Amino acid sequence: MKKIVKEFEFTASEQARVESLAAELGLSATTAGILFSRGMDDADKMRAFLHPSREHFLDPFLMRGMKEATELLTRARDEEWRVAVFGDYDADGIGASAIMYRALSRFGIEPYLYVPERAEGYGMSVEAIDKIFDEFLPDLVLTVDCGISNRREVEYIKEQGAFVIVTDHHELPDELPDCITVNPKFKDDYPYDNLCGAGVAFKLATALLGEGAADLIDFAALSTVADSVPLLGENRDIVAEGLNRMRADCRPAIAALLGKVSELTAQTLAFTVAPRINAAGRMGDARAALEMFVSEDKEEIARLAERLNTYNVSRQKYCDELCASALAELYAEGAYKNVVMLAGEHWNTGTVGIVAARLAEQFSRPALIFVRSGDMLRGSARSIENVNIFEALKACSQYIEEFGGHAQAAGVNVKAENFEALKNALDEYLGSHYSREDFAPVIPVSGEAKDFRRVAREVEMLEPFGVGNRRPQFVLHAAETNAAPIKELSPHLSLSVDRLDLMSFNGSKNLKILKSDMKKNIVIDYNFSTFRGREYLKGFVRAVTYDAASGTRVELDLFENRLLAEARPELPAREAGADELNALIADSVRKCAYGLCVVCFDRAALAKYPSLAGIPAEAFRITTESVENAVLIAPDPDTDLSAYRDIVFLDCAAGVGTGKANLFRARGARTIEGVDPARESLLGVFAAIRAFEGAVVGESLADAARSMGGLSVPPEQLVFALAVFRELGLVELKEGRLHIVRGKKTDLNDSAIYSAVVRLREG
Repeated sequence: MKKIVKEFEFTASEQARVESLAAELGLSATTAGILFSRGMDDADKMRAFLHPSREHFLDPFLMRGMKEATELLTRARDEEWRVAVFGDYDADGIGASAIMYRALSRFGIEPYLYVPERAEGYGMSVEAIDKIFDEFLPDLVLTVDCGISNRREVEYIKEQGAFVIVTDHHELPDELPDCITVNPKFKDDYPYDNLCGAGVAFKLATALLGEGAADLIDFAALSTVADSVPLLGENRDIVAEGLNRMRADCRPAIAALLGKVSELTAQTLAFTVAPRINAAGRMGDARAALEMFVSEDKEEIARLAERLNTYNVSRQKYCDELCASALAELYAEGAYKNVVMLAGEHWNTGTVGIVAARLAEQFSRPALIFVRSGDMLRGSARSIENVNIFEALKACSQYIEEFGGHAQAAGVNVKAENFEALKNALDEYLGSHYSREDFAPVIPVSGEAKDFRRVAREVEMLEPFGVGNRRPQFVLHAAETNAAPIKELSPHLSLSVDRLDLMSFNGSKNLKILKSDMKKNIVIDYNFSTFRGREYLKGFVRAVTYDAASGTRVELDLFENRLLAEARPELPAREAGADELNALIADSVRKCAYGLCVVCFDRAALAKYPSLAGIPAEAFRITTESVENAVLIAPDPDTDLSAYRDIVFLDCAAGVGTGKANLFRARGARTIEGVDPARESLLGVFAAIRAFEGAVVGESLADAARSMGGLSVPPEQLVFALAVFRELGLVELKEGRLHIVRGKKTDLNDSAIYSAVVRLREG
């Protein structure tokens, strides 16, 4: 289960400071606390954050190498040198190339543009350099969004008689290229080090053109969002100014990719525009995206935009296929290391980064996905928030041919013969340098939800949201809620908590939990929306955590799932006593944080196993897919636990999919309480149901039984009877109501649930 963590906690003196700043700026303490926690620790910084502007842009000449770069480009212009711009194939590289092309053209240089295709590998290569010299024979090569790790290639260019300027933003390698180098990561007078590649290109354009570069800010904003750099400091000003420019006069290339969007935000750029630009590079046609961004021909732009849209559809298809293939391979071998690392022979090279990101999120640990090319494996690495994959790769570099990137993402090339050695080395490094807490999937919240309308207004002032400046989430505490599908068979739920109306998109999987009386924390965000001229405050459920040991009414839901499980065939689990199982669980937890799932249908059984202390317990379903050690109480029918290595049943060993897992079961007979399988008892319940028909409501059998609370029949007996009648086709739950199927004759012995209860009562 994911863990809710507070985004910030203040000391008494810090809290007093926050409240003082809130009063000074006329903000709620909640909003002032969010700003304070994100580095705005005085009134001026808060004002600057709340009012992002080009007025806050930093002097580009504070950056190391900027003066020398502009001087060399000025010489190149004055002496009419031939200048080539070497970019990258992703949205950042395309944006940086477009900025540099337009800036140099205005400066008086007509540059030659080169963007490698993904199959050529990340960064510069000798082969790409040869192509440039064969086609253009430059006097100067200027890189954007790459080059900092290409010391050898820079020397090769210099051997051809050309000068080199490297502009990049990636982490600095141990050996730098011997040329003019501009990178905000240097320890220089430039106070901000999180610019993306296009951000650096924009600063160089500003150094060359001054205010004449201002209209290129939209490219820099798009790339800043696309490259997932923090939206704080100068990046925030760049994105805010870029969005303003797009809203006022959207460039045709960007407008063509936006389509008909209702609202232009950083999220729109991240999820609508950026994927289409990246799709071109992923599908082996990065040049199409570059041509679109440097073209002034509206017909050509429209044609290229359509091509990028088509590429994006194909990219989505390939991603889904690769992800399914990777998961199948991963589940077959077991996801039990501190790193997820896979290689495929025929996987699409353009989608490995996306799939690596998906797997990193799903399994809550770094993921590396490779594609074989001869005896080499070329791949992408993605990480989770608390784990620096660049440093991990650096520590294991003896097994790597080439890598580059930053804390959360990297490109990696490795010889196939070193694949297993690298996997084991990364597993060991991550295990020794990070705690289990670092890998735990967490949900950051900015505090408890309160003062809804005021905070919603103030949250709007924190836009644009993105990495480093996430949209604030808040937590509501609840027990039972009125959650229900918005319509029959809909996966979406509506509910209200503390008089705030909430929507839970695709929340049907959490319906039992939301309706139960287990103590819950509901993570939400909320804002204002307008419909037919009226403004509404609306909240959105982002996550639900709960105490699986709490609640009493929920026992009926757990009982329902037990009945359904008892009716299924017993799994071939090895029986063991409580002491042996305790030792087995303790040993498994000590050896590995992944691969163990303990299943029970009676919560009381957990007290017999002290080795379970500290293992998160969930009810009905596992809410994370990380295969971390877990306890699952009363799993829903057809729950799939096949990704686990070991499954221990504390009572009923049935009701779940287990794949190739090792199965263990507590020794001893079990019984079932609160039910009477006698025919007369069941007939009495059926007669009562007929009398109540139309008034028996619910989404589950337990719900239906609770709605019949006026009967002097134990609720467990009602659930049992309803389960038997439904299995025999005598009743059905439809549209939230129980309906009797008339004219049907059957035999109780045809019910597997009835037979299972009789067997338990007799045994």
